[in-house]
Amino acid sequence: NEKLQWAIDEEELRRSLSELADPNPKVIKRVSGGSGSGSSPFLDLTPEPGAAVYKHGALVRKVHADPDCRKTPRGKRGWKSFHGILKGMILYLQKEEYQPGKALSEAELKNAISIHHALATRASDYSKRPHVFYLRTADWRVFLFQAPSLEQMQSWITRINVVAAMFSAPPFPAAVSSQRKFSRPLLPSAATRLSQEEQVRTHEAKLKAMASELREHRAARLGRKARGKEAEEQRQKEAYLEFEKSRYGTYAALLRVKLKAGSEELDAVEAALAQAGSTEDGLPPPHSSPSLQANPSSQPRAQGHGSEPRPAASSGRWKL
Repeated sequence: NEKLQWAIDEEELRRSLSELADPNPKVIKRVSGGSGSGSSPFLDLTPEPGAAVYKHGALVRKVHADPDCRKTPRGKRGWKSFHGILKGMILYLQKEEYQPGKALSEAELKNAISIHHALATRASDYSKRPHVFYLRTADWRVFLFQAPSLEQMQSWITRINVVAAMFSAPPFPAAVSSQRKFSRPLLPSAATRLSQEEQVRTHEAKLKAMASELREHRAARLGRKARGKEAEEQRQKEAYLEFEKSRYGTYAALLRVKLKAGSEELDAVEAALAQAGSTEDGLPPPHSSPSLQANPSSQPRAQGHGSEPRPAASSGRWKL
């Protein structure tokens, strides 16, 4: 019966009004999504001038799948050459070589890819080009990247995954509704506020949770026969759980290596991985983490484009 009185911070209101009156306001340029994605606020890219540059070098990119692994239109799948710059949690793709301090153009910002909650893996099933790796993003876009050499491919995979493991914030709960339709959790693009030790424990807890939920999901599927749309949603959920289990396992293992190396320099992480006998994926050897046993079902496949990406009914491998 009474009107709601909205809480307004008077100081904040005055500051907002003064900014409106300022003829030269400080504007932070935001690029929504990057690389042709939608307008989700969780995928906005905010360039950070003071962010660390973790790697730069030549890359050739192919857009393999749009958000939610939808088929990329035929005219947008071609390979394009770029100079990649991994700065903070954003992989910038520009035409010219990296020059510190040089501002990026609007077109170059639109090619940027946020790597929060992303996973890079070697494209072992892609034989058309050498030294190719996958990059799957938080909104389930899939890119193919070709590096100049095997060593560079391994370095890109390692550094992308280490940065994602360091800064990806814990996910929000999945959407709740009266329907049983499976929904992926929201993955915030803001950097985590946890320490790296807390971040490792969070990744390990999520790894255990995903492994447990995957076992329960598979057990439930054995007990009943689903058909049509329900069967498809069950396959999608299983593919999601397999991928998340692989992602959190990778994050936890790499962050453990980084903490053990005792350095903020990623060169030290790569050296520690080389000393431990890392795999060709630029990851710790499987015996160092049970979660990193070879699991082909967690990698997107790159053969053919005739149908929408979906997990196979029998094996859970991604078909594209």
